[in-house]
Amino acid sequence: MTTITDQHEHGYISDKDRYLKRLKRIEGQARGVSRMIDEEQYCIDILTQISALTSALQSVAVGLVDDHLRHCVRDAAAQGGEVADERIREVSEAIARLVR
Repeated sequence: MTTITDQHEHGYISDKDRYLKRLKRIEGQARGVSRMIDEEQYCIDILTQISALTSALQSVAVGLVDDHLRHCVRDAAAQGGEVADERIREVSEAIARLVR
């Protein structure tokens, strides 16, 4: 079965390398937090790093939402009807998950 998501190139494709590089850095930050806990470092220092890690992930998420709106949602809106309604519902639910 072909879904709406299979019908065109995803909006983030043009920035794929940038996203992957950022996620590699985030992965390194997560390992660093784990190492800090293993080494029993000061709680506030660990929390500071967790805050930075959270901000980095949120930045990636906001970028993906922006790409999705500019490509997938815009394309669906041009088609109109149920396709547009579905895309708007999807992005609304994704944003709601992000702000929880």
